[in-house]
Formats: sequence, C-alpha cells, structure tokens
Amino acid sequence: MRKGENIFKRKDGRWEARYIKNYELSGKIKYGFCYGKTYKEAKEKVTKCKAALISGKPMPSGTRHRLAFYCDEWLRLSKSKVRESTYIKYETVINKHIKPKLGGCFPAAVTTGVVDDFSKELLGADGLSVKSVRDILVVLHGVLKYTAANFPGIVSVVQINYPKESRKEMRVLSREEQERFVKYLLTDTDACKFGVLLMLLTGMRIEELCALRWSNINLHEQTIRITATLQRLRDTSAEGECRTRVVTGAPKSDTSARTIPMTDHAVDLCRRADVNNAAAYILTGTEIFMEPRALQYRIEKYTRECGLEGVHAHTLRHTFATRAVEVGFEIKSLSEVLGHATTTITLERYVHSSMELKRSNMDKLAAAGL
Repeated sequence: MRKGENIFKRKDGRWEARYIKNYELSGKIKYGFCYGKTYKEAKEKVTKCKAALISGKPMPSGTRHRLAFYCDEWLRLSKSKVRESTYIKYETVINKHIKPKLGGCFPAAVTTGVVDDFSKELLGADGLSVKSVRDILVVLHGVLKYTAANFPGIVSVVQINYPKESRKEMRVLSREEQERFVKYLLTDTDACKFGVLLMLLTGMRIEELCALRWSNINLHEQTIRITATLQRLRDTSAEGECRTRVVTGAPKSDTSARTIPMTDHAVDLCRRADVNNAAAYILTGTEIFMEPRALQYRIEKYTRECGLEGVHAHTLRHTFATRAVEVGFEIKSLSEVLGHATTTITLERYVHSSMELKRSNMDKLAAAGL
C-alpha cells in the first residue's frame, strides 16, 4: 500500500521512501531510497536525505523543460543582439557540442562536476583544443546565466572551471624573413601582392583586407578607413542543407572600425597600385571581391616560394605589432591601430619581443652599470 509522496509499504512489511537524488547526463532521474519499519520512520529518513542534498540540486516541482529548451531560448534572444558571424558561432557550439551531451539534462542536474566532466570529454575523447573548449564553456555559461536570471530556482549554482591554455609563441617574421618577403611581393607586383604587403604594413585583419575598397584609402590624408569585414559564413536560411555564403558586414567590434595612418612608403605604394576606381577591391583591382580562404591560399603560395614556413595571414599582423614595439611605438596608439578594445590584448597576444630587442634592452642595463 502506498501512502504519501513516493512512500509505500513493501511486500516484506517495510516502508520505502523514494526521492530524487540526481540526474544522469541524459536527463534520466537517479533515485535514492530510504527504509523504515513504519511510515513515520521512512518519512523522517527521506526528509533528512532531501535536506542534505546541495541546495538547488533536486529538480523543482513543475519543471519539465530540459537544458536544450533553454539553449534554444538563449540563442533566439541573442540573435538580435550580436553580429551574424557571432550568432552562427553560438548556434554551432550549441548544436554540435552542448545539446548532444547536455541537452537532455534538466537544468538542476548541471552541476560543477557535470560541467567538469563535459569539459574533460571535449578535451579528451573529442580532441578539441583548449581554446575551443573555453569558447564552448563561455556559451554554456551564457545559457546557464540566462536560465538562472529568467527562471529562478531551476538551476544550481555552477562554478565553471575553464581549462588553462598554455601560451604558445606566435610565429613572427624575423627582420631577414620580412625583408625577403617584401622583396618577393615587390617583384612582379599585382593587386593581390600589393594587398598582402599593405596588410604587413598596417596590421589589418584578413577579413578587413578582403572587404577593403579603394574608396577606403585617402592618399591626401594618408589614411585607411576600416569600415567592413568580408567572411564566408554558414547560410542559416538553408534548412537541412550545409550551404555557405559570403557576407560583408560591420567590423569585428566598435574599436575595429578605425582609421589607420599610413607611412610615406605605404602611400607611395598605394599611388603606384591605384586603379582609379573607388568601387574596386584592393585585392583584385576590380569590383569582384576575393574571399579570405582564397587569400590565405595565395599567402601560402607566396611564402612557400619565398622559403618561409608556418606563415599565414595572422602572422603578418603579429609581425607588424612586433616591429612597431621594437621601434618604440606607443602602446595605446598601437592598440588603436590594431583595433583592439584594450591595450591588454595588444600586450598579451600581439607583442612578441625579438632577441634583438631583448639584447638592446640588456645593453641599456649594462650602460647603467648592471
């Protein structure tokens, strides 16, 4: 005979009280059991067990939606707040990683331990990089934060432990390599070679260069205006099909929309390459664009023919930043030229001190008697 909430009398005469102890990643309920000689004894035991559980861990009464539902809600609300490329990134992370592994959970089951296991599985079995896992956890944190704020009481307090990323030394062209590469680009120069050289001389991002038109270059004021980016993104309107499309959109951030002053050398190169068509793209000299993937292939071809290894578009940006620091470029100004939100990003990610610069600074100490 059953009496009370999940408390019933067994065939052996004892009373059994069942309570929700935990949830599996699939969302399946894991029950705990208490036994007593009387209904009262079983009731007292189960009450103590429930009280002993971590606050928020049991699923509150009336909660039926699983985490996948809240992922979709968070994603829907994010669509109007972020750039299209960012939204597509969020959607990919949720559909490819979060929902397959955690989507079946009830929010209350997503504890710190569950998130740690999720992180370890992404790093281990899935073989993702630390940066990729950190990006996935950032999205998960956004979903959980949204859920806690808009649906109080259905999610546990979760401490997300982000895996630590060992800092890798970014590839930067040495002065000799840079001179060799510049000499190559100036030989039989065409529109694409000129564009790559301009990227090295200004630190532009590859998506910014692909969107750059001659209308963005002011030879009189010796400036370049960064007003757009060009990317190939997944086509979210193509239901059930994996299609992509090229999108010209706003710069990466508010600080990425900027004006870059040019050196006299860069201005001279622009004058020689000018096609007298404001609507023409820098990389092609026509009104037909070149997308980032095609440009990356060109850069690989150029560097291979120069005998350079491990060089891609971002290497040129890092090289520009490093040369700027070596000649004493003021960091705040450099940060603005690169389009960074803070100088911290510039210092931590884009400034690479060469051995020549380290030796020069050590010589300054020697001159001071140290």
